[in-house]
Amino acid sequence: MGFGDTFKALADPARREILTMLRKEGRMTAGQIGARFQLTGATVSYHLAQLKKAGLIYEERVKNYIYYDINVSVVEEIMLWLAQFKEENHEKES
Repeated sequence: MGFGDTFKALADPARREILTMLRKEGRMTAGQIGARFQLTGATVSYHLAQLKKAGLIYEERVKNYIYYDINVSVVEEIMLWLAQFKEENHEKES
């Protein structure tokens, strides 16, 4: 996972919405996620693959289902990286 893949994944509004859903509701199957969008199953699978490639989500297989959940540690890493710019900005203003 690199920041390039992460920011590329976050650039798409559907992917950001998927992350928001997973944060609020917890793990979900691709079918549950797809039911919230007017997208084909292939498109939902593509978005999930991009989020997984970026390390923003992970999957867990349970019997015949694959559940997706948000990878909080990667999200926290991004937030920490972004926070440094806010801190630098405050130092420059002082």
